[in-house]
Amino acid sequence: QVMLVESGGGLVQVGESLRVSCEASESIVSINAMGWYRRAPGKQRELVAFISSGGSTHYAGSVKGRFTISRDNAKNTMYLQMNSLKAEDTGVYNCYADRLGDGHFYWGQGTQVTVSS
Repeated sequence: QVMLVESGGGLVQVGESLRVSCEASESIVSINAMGWYRRAPGKQRELVAFISSGGSTHYAGSVKGRFTISRDNAKNTMYLQMNSLKAEDTGVYNCYADRLGDGHFYWGQGTQVTVSS
């Protein structure tokens, strides 16, 4: 079982930047894919971005060009760099790990990101 711990959330102003991190309890080298979902108040959960073990990335259209996902295998950590934040980026951000590529996700506890206008 992979344990995931997010950190780095907080309160920022519109236009500012924030980086959230997701540290895994084991090596992430062989984890098939890792990514981030978010849930905004009153909205459905949304896939924000994911990154494969080979480094391929995918972004939701709403964040493309503003967010960057990356992984540091040496630190067993995945990052989401969020720039030019908007109020609609507010939500709880959860990281996940799809170890085998079979759709079975391990989840972190979530970190709150609030973008104030």
